[in-house]
Amino acid sequence: MSNMPVAVVTGANKGIGFAIVRALCKQFQGDVYLTARDPSRGQEAVAKLQREGLCALFHQLDIDDLQSIRVLRDFLKEKYGGLNVLVNNAGIAFKVHDTAPFAVQAEVTLKTNFFGTRNVCTELLPLVKPYGKVVNVSSMVSSSALGSCSQELQQKFRSDTITEDELVELMTKFVEDTKKSVHEKEGWPNTAYGVSKIGVTVLSRIQARMLNEKRKGDHILLNACCPGWVRTDMAGPKAPKSPDEGAETPVYLALLPSDADSPHGQFVSNKTVRTW
Repeated sequence: MSNMPVAVVTGANKGIGFAIVRALCKQFQGDVYLTARDPSRGQEAVAKLQREGLCALFHQLDIDDLQSIRVLRDFLKEKYGGLNVLVNNAGIAFKVHDTAPFAVQAEVTLKTNFFGTRNVCTELLPLVKPYGKVVNVSSMVSSSALGSCSQELQQKFRSDTITEDELVELMTKFVEDTKKSVHEKEGWPNTAYGVSKIGVTVLSRIQARMLNEKRKGDHILLNACCPGWVRTDMAGPKAPKSPDEGAETPVYLALLPSDADSPHGQFVSNKTVRTW
């Protein structure tokens, strides 16, 4: 078993994920795994970094596939005895002009962005070593979407005592409400991506609370962040930030010094804690 520290970035063959891996290769003292659904794209991305003189390793990971998550979990456990840095970056967004019915967009978006991310956390959080860092890439859209929810929903999502089961119930209800075309009547905003990222931000708050309760002495810091509006395939060419600029906040959180005790359980944008 290797004593080498290890970092894993999900959804990392392009865009912000790729930029996060690039930055970690330069700054993280250990092995950095670029993961992607498609092995050939993942290997291509690793080769691109090699041409820049950077050393990333590849492991296949499809966050929609529990078996794929568990294969990565077992590999990390066997080779490294755990994990030091986890960046949950993998996510999807439908284009504004996509003609898929809203209920389909809701189900597909939530499946990856919320339920897939949650499955990765369920399997990999127990592996995170003392002084480890976990970064869940959310979005400022989660804040604006929260503001467009009914008062009742806002209250639930801002609650300091909401449980993971209650959050899962709410995310499931959103998908069901869209299928019945009653989501607006039920107080939901018209953005599947926004609701999925509310889920990621609130999940991060819950996970940080659980770490405080169960592993207080391990000094693990877990946060959600917004990389900003970044020029990627997902956000389009008009966005003001480059992927490398978008990677700055996630990388800052991934590399917080071992004596830091904050931020933890926060929503961070431009390296600044935002109110939720």
